[in-house]
Amino acid sequence: MSASDEDLPFFVYGTLRSGGRNHAVHLAGRCADIRPAVLEGAALHAGPGFPYALLDARPGRRILGELITVRPGAYAGALADLDVLEECRADGTGLYVRRRLAVRTAAGGSREAWVYLAGPAVAARLRERPALIASGDWADR
Repeated sequence: MSASDEDLPFFVYGTLRSGGRNHAVHLAGRCADIRPAVLEGAALHAGPGFPYALLDARPGRRILGELITVRPGAYAGALADLDVLEECRADGTGLYVRRRLAVRTAAGGSREAWVYLAGPAVAARLRERPALIASGDWADR
């Protein structure tokens, strides 16, 4: 990982959002900034107990979430914890994959962030049997 990667915030859209159970365990006390954000060109799907994001270029597809900037001294631990939580594997075969994507902030700006997307097996299943959350907001499931 390069030094510039270490500065990337996380775009979170499910249980890692502020107030969510995984936010309390993995991010609380580590955050320097939390602000509303949107991931355009992606669709949110319900899973058993948690959400999955899939890239989806159809018009109107977007996911509502938060852009979380982690304090520099807490970044390495947060990244490692989130990769374990999301079962993100270096070979790309995990439950989720972590990708660097542009997200839009509520203020209208664009920022690159780490986004956890459905891994290959889950993505294939959701393409066959979608579980779309049309609003793009996990709180609306």
